[in-house]
Amino acid sequence: MDWDKLRVFHAVADAGSLTHAGEQLHLSQSAISRQIRGLEEQIKSTLFHRHARGLLLTEQGELLYEATLAMSKRLNAAAARIRDSKDEIHGDLRVTTTAGFGTLWLAPRLHKLFEVHPDLSLNLILTEAILDLPMREADVAIRLSSPQQADLIRRPLMEVTMRLYASREYVEQTGLPNNLGELAERRVISFSPNAPQPHEAAGWLKQHIHPQRRTHLMINSYFGVLKAAINGLGVAALPDYITRDYPELINILPDEVSPPFPVYFVYPEELRRSRRVLAFRDFIVAEVEIFKRQGKVSSRVASSA
Repeated sequence: MDWDKLRVFHAVADAGSLTHAGEQLHLSQSAISRQIRGLEEQIKSTLFHRHARGLLLTEQGELLYEATLAMSKRLNAAAARIRDSKDEIHGDLRVTTTAGFGTLWLAPRLHKLFEVHPDLSLNLILTEAILDLPMREADVAIRLSSPQQADLIRRPLMEVTMRLYASREYVEQTGLPNNLGELAERRVISFSPNAPQPHEAAGWLKQHIHPQRRTHLMINSYFGVLKAAINGLGVAALPDYITRDYPELINILPDEVSPPFPVYFVYPEELRRSRRVLAFRDFIVAEVEIFKRQGKVSSRVASSA
């Protein structure tokens, strides 16, 4: 097939109209239309339904779009590797992780990365969904579960556990629960049980949501759970990578802790020599080591107090 026609088809499918695709490609609408007609004649199939609101892909168009999307991602990957062949560390790096980890752990530390690599640009994609790295939906992932996709380089970073926390003001008002039975009398704040999360966290949380509980606040964001706890709305189930920076929260029922679950740094095999990826990996590894050392110091101070 003619690559120029495929390139035009892909732009039209992405934009949903001849006009918008023409603006992106700097071609006239008539030139775009001729390329699409030529491609349809070549493959003997109609690729678009004409609709009042724009163009919709036919079944054959969907199949071709999947192929051109894969080609586009491969070309972008090749371009990234070419850029990375230079000595300078610059350009765009797409990093995906969960909203909680990205907002509450990663983002506050990024100033250190930009101090060392001021020409690096990050696109943080914060989602609970598992993006397809080999298909270049992102360049790098920090995942709170073991990656299942093939052709990925995985590096364990640390282990996370879930614990129960409440604000000092809340504890002063209600007192500390002595056991899980008394916890049923408190409002529990948790990540939404039906939202994607590590199975260790979900299983542990299910054990601590008493069927006869008085009240329960569920939020599909750990940032929301954290803010609710700080503002005294109840007892929050939170991962320990979040709470260390918030001394106003008290770990109630210290013996109640979830099984640990790992955090991985993940990237595709094809980016193993990417200077941007390696620079970001080294930054993350260094920050995790600092985080672990600070946790050990905090534990020694707490035990001696």
